[in-house]
Amino acid sequence: MRLTRLAAAVLVLFGMGAGSAVHAEQFQPFDDYEVHYNAFNSSFLPPEVAQAYNIQRSKYGALLNVAVLQVGDNGKKPVRANVVGTLKNLMGQVQDLEFKEIEEGEAVYYIADFRFTNDEILSFDLKVVPAPTSSAYEISFRQHFYAD
Repeated sequence: MRLTRLAAAVLVLFGMGAGSAVHAEQFQPFDDYEVHYNAFNSSFLPPEVAQAYNIQRSKYGALLNVAVLQVGDNGKKPVRANVVGTLKNLMGQVQDLEFKEIEEGEAVYYIADFRFTNDEILSFDLKVVPAPTSSAYEISFRQHFYAD
C-alpha cells in the first residue's frame, strides 16, 4: 500500500537523528491541539516511496511535514486541518508552500516540498486551522539545510 510506505518513511524520519540535516520532530501545543512538524531533505526518502508519491528526490530538495492531533481525555486523535505557509531565505525571498493532504487509516498529515541551496537557513511561517476551530494557530521556526 503506497500510503503505508510514505507514512513509514516519514515516521522513521520523525524519530531518527540522521545528522544535522534532519531535525527530530517538533510540536507546539495550542488549546486542545498539538501541531507536529518537521522538515527534512527529500533524498532521505527511499526511492520507491518518492516515486509512489511523485516526490522528486534531490540533494537540493526538502519536505515539510505537518500533523495535527486533538488532545482529549481519551488520548490524542489525528484531525484534518487547513495548513498554509511560507518560507523565506536570508535575502528576504518568500516562497508559498503548497501542502498536500495524506490520509492513512486514522492518520492525517500534510506534506509540502521545496528547494534550497547548500548551507541555507530558511524561516518558516505556518498557519494551521484544525476543524472545527475557527482561529488559526501560528508557528514560526528556522532551519539550516545542507545538500546531501
